[in-house]
Amino acid sequence: MSHSIGSPNQKNYDVEAGSNRSGDDEESNNVFEIHRTKHVSVDRLRRWRQAALVLNASRRFRYTLDLKKEEEKKQTLRKIRAHAQAIRAAFIFKDSVTPENGTVPPKPRSAGEFPIEQEELASISRDHKFTTLQQYGGASLPSNLFCYLTFYINVMIFLIVVSLYQVKGLGDLLKTSLEKGIPGSDDDLLKRKNAYGSNTYPRKKPRSFWRFLWEACQDLTLIILMVAAMASLALGIKTEGIKEGWYDGGSIAFAVLLVIVVTAISDYKQSLQFQNLNEEKRNIQIEVIRGGRRVEVSIYDLVVGDVIPLNIGDQVPADGVLITGHSLSIDESSMTGESKIVRKDTKEPFLMSGCKVADGNGVMLVTSVGINTEWGLLMASISEDTGEETPLQVRLNGVATFIGIVGLTVALLVLIVLLVRYFTGHTLNADGTPQFVSGKTKFGKAIDGAIKIVTIAVTIVVVAVPEGLPLAVTLTLAYSMRKMMADKALVRRLSACETMGSATTICSDKTGTLTLNQMTVVESCACLRKVNSNDGKPDLSPTLSSLIIEGVAQNTTGNVYVPQTGGDVEVTGSPTEKAILQWALKLGMNFEATRSQSSILHVFPFNSEKKRGGVAVKLPNSEVHIHWKGAAEIILASCTRYIDSDDQVAAMDDDKRMFFRKSIEEMAGGSLRCVAIAYLPYELGNVPTGEEQLADWALPADDLVLLAIVGIKDPCRPGVGDAVRLCQKAGVKVRMVTGDNVQTAKAIALECGILTSDSELCEPTLIEGKAFRELSDKQREDFAEKISVMGRSSPNDKLLLVQALRRRGHVVAVTGDGTNDAPALHEADIGLAMGIQGTEVAKESSDIIILDDNFASVVKVVRWGRSVYANIQKFIQFQLTVNVAALVINVVAAISSGEVPLNAVQLLWVNLIMDTLGALALATEPPTNHLMDRPPVGRREPLITNIMWRNLLIQAVYQITVLLILNFRGKSILNLEHDTTEHADKVKNTLIFNTFVLCQIFNEFNARKPDEFNIFKGITKNYLFMGIIAVTLVLQILIVEFLGNFTTTVRLNWKYWLISVVIAFISWPLAVVGKLIPVPETPFHKYITRTSAFKYCTSCPRIFRRRKARAEVSVLNHVHVFELQIIVASVFTTSF
Repeated sequence: MSHSIGSPNQKNYDVEAGSNRSGDDEESNNVFEIHRTKHVSVDRLRRWRQAALVLNASRRFRYTLDLKKEEEKKQTLRKIRAHAQAIRAAFIFKDSVTPENGTVPPKPRSAGEFPIEQEELASISRDHKFTTLQQYGGASLPSNLFCYLTFYINVMIFLIVVSLYQVKGLGDLLKTSLEKGIPGSDDDLLKRKNAYGSNTYPRKKPRSFWRFLWEACQDLTLIILMVAAMASLALGIKTEGIKEGWYDGGSIAFAVLLVIVVTAISDYKQSLQFQNLNEEKRNIQIEVIRGGRRVEVSIYDLVVGDVIPLNIGDQVPADGVLITGHSLSIDESSMTGESKIVRKDTKEPFLMSGCKVADGNGVMLVTSVGINTEWGLLMASISEDTGEETPLQVRLNGVATFIGIVGLTVALLVLIVLLVRYFTGHTLNADGTPQFVSGKTKFGKAIDGAIKIVTIAVTIVVVAVPEGLPLAVTLTLAYSMRKMMADKALVRRLSACETMGSATTICSDKTGTLTLNQMTVVESCACLRKVNSNDGKPDLSPTLSSLIIEGVAQNTTGNVYVPQTGGDVEVTGSPTEKAILQWALKLGMNFEATRSQSSILHVFPFNSEKKRGGVAVKLPNSEVHIHWKGAAEIILASCTRYIDSDDQVAAMDDDKRMFFRKSIEEMAGGSLRCVAIAYLPYELGNVPTGEEQLADWALPADDLVLLAIVGIKDPCRPGVGDAVRLCQKAGVKVRMVTGDNVQTAKAIALECGILTSDSELCEPTLIEGKAFRELSDKQREDFAEKISVMGRSSPNDKLLLVQALRRRGHVVAVTGDGTNDAPALHEADIGLAMGIQGTEVAKESSDIIILDDNFASVVKVVRWGRSVYANIQKFIQFQLTVNVAALVINVVAAISSGEVPLNAVQLLWVNLIMDTLGALALATEPPTNHLMDRPPVGRREPLITNIMWRNLLIQAVYQITVLLILNFRGKSILNLEHDTTEHADKVKNTLIFNTFVLCQIFNEFNARKPDEFNIFKGITKNYLFMGIIAVTLVLQILIVEFLGNFTTTVRLNWKYWLISVVIAFISWPLAVVGKLIPVPETPFHKYITRTSAFKYCTSCPRIFRRRKARAEVSVLNHVHVFELQIIVASVFTTSF
């Protein structure tokens, strides 16, 4: 089954999932419709809470955003930021005062193994004690330091040396090598943790089981039932004695306690799942230098003295000081509250934990960790996880509110009818005498009878108000999040789980997502020829090789580690950097020796906008070389010369430029990533001499000399083609958005199946980012619909594409890994950050982190998103069937005879099956491939589809009909006329209760597959479902056979058990027959909205002026009014 890929506004309908049309995010009058909780206002969140009908607020709103705590968190942040600002102001003031000459450096106090204690060390970075830092390092400055100035000539080199010396003094105190880091042995790490603490902070204790038990007790209806049970217990013991009189009250109290305990256990286990998932979110992997090699460790394993490389997008994991940096800029808004980017250099070397690297790169020395940092204090003083509501959760609160209104109405009706019948003498005893006779019945007995009636009415409210319905969303999300971890997806925002089920398009990166991210240089071009390899070594002249090696070694964020004991060379860095470093090693590069032969003057970090990065280095002979590396066609456009076969610099005319351009196109056509390497000889006298001038120096990028062009192979991931086809089948269009050459992108897209025919290989299907950027807003919207591949795109182009698609009504998922991808990830409906290559900035802006960077994992997330929605629908169908049947049976029986066949204890057991156990069984169904045969779930589609209404009404009407027949004609059908009236009524009511419960057990199987005939498909894989069915069945047998005194039931013989099972079993073939009945494509509620009665109702809110009244009436008219009407209609239709 395939679906057309296009605008979600096109008609593309699935009878169960509804159409795939996604609405926009404009605010609706309906308080229960919040399609994007990502940017919703606090006022909007408060409104739906106020409009919801809630019996137990502490439980219902447990996993929603705690608005009070959120405000407290903001106030705490403001206080700590004010503290940081005060420190900054004091630092500026102190910096403006010239220190006295001859200041004696302070003698640090010892901390065990280390000569400086924690408080003194923490105060250096926390209070920005620049003078103290200088004194610790400056005291050891050599007397001949100014000779270095003569040798290096350049002022910047001198400043770097001074910086290294002042930090080196601190490093010596911490027994750290600034180049090789700490030794990293277990003994060394333990000593540092004992002296300076670990990089953790005390977290608030999670809620205990007793807290959940207490919250479960706060349900208003359960409190009323407990009060009624106590009153009934006291009256029963008083009138009938303790031996017989405690059964009625005691049984209700026991049933209430059972509901409370089971609810608390379920909620507690759910909270433990969230705790584990939150721990995974916080466990960031950090690259550190230990023993001269770069290794990845958990952020919790950082210690004081660690040396950490910092790159764009990284989070500063601890407080520290800068050892060396190049154009390093830090976003300190998380601490200061200001969006200003702060440049870090020798004058301002202090780094605060929790901040982000906005630009440049550098190396830092850790001076404080954990609770000794400002960030640690902040995290310890606020509650990080205050919950979050999801759109489906809010909608279900609306559904629960309306079902609750119906339940309250029915309960009130039953209460009035039963009380009137009782006090007018129409309620009879088993022997036919009235239960109440005015002036004759004792006061205590009358009160006991009234309490029993109130208990019945309150219990109907317990069953009717589906408190577990909104919580079922949290349950299925918690289950899905735990299972998604196994599928390599870490969910950061709950709402992303369900929103992914509505995704109509995925804008995916190429590198690492659609490809393996295992890069190797397989082709190269230099000297107007393709470079051949001799025994793996590229055939290049020594002069050209030397220039390439110099440029590769210095213009990189990677590293090469050669073990002193021998063994394989370890190359670290991004996949592109690693590929080029490995190619340079084949040229004969000695990484450390090459880097030591020249010194870096200035760095232009690689920029995803410019698609290139550069470095200026000074050689020992005082020559300056500026090396560039980046996108081949962009670097080539800046080149006017090249190195020829005679090692001479030759001018590049049009023919030679065309040769290199064709080489790039050929490599790109072979799905290779093309990177060019170039350099520029520069005059030392033209290099800025001041530190600030040098920091602002724009490296010359014109008139370059081309050294080489390399083609890097990054093969497609196995199975990515199948994943793309599965998305297309499911109505989700996959678009590739990459910074690579358009030709490379086209080749990979053809290989992956994103592009399928030659007719598609032109604009707008295949487009460059620059061309898309230059279109008008209207043109971008039109083009966005047709784009399959965008090459040479910048992060801003990705953002523009996301905005255009969302304006067209799409629900957009976007993958990203770079810092500059953060706006697109934030703007998208679902932001998917890459777990391996993604920066911390990208991850924090995302909703889901793909841990293995694999597109197949993205498709699994789509399937899980649809599973969340499908499971909730299954639970709704099951719960509404129970609701409708239980309410109608009791109402009809109460009105006609004054007795109800299902008493309070029995209804509480039904409520337990329906709410807690039913949610566990149905909300944890694993996803199936059948989910991908449907179009995306429409955001504005009704939760209850036509198929669900058909299934629900068929089962409810069947149960109501059979059970009402048993209620009114049961004695004759079961041949009970000769028994005593009391025993016959007990047998009849027990059979009704037993049959009703068994019908629900059998109907749970039907609810598993609302639109499939085989309801047992995959059931053996769902152990939880089978376990809950078995437990429910065993408990039902125990209740009927052994707990009759508590539940007012009698033992049933095998014939009555067989009757119950047969009646319940018929629901299976009935469900099969029902699925043969076609349903209209137009949702039922649209027929209702066309009626004049509905139009009249929807005009009623205009007469109200108060805001609260407007909201309530708007809710009654707009949110699932069809559900309310059909429930009410079914009640009265069946009754009469």
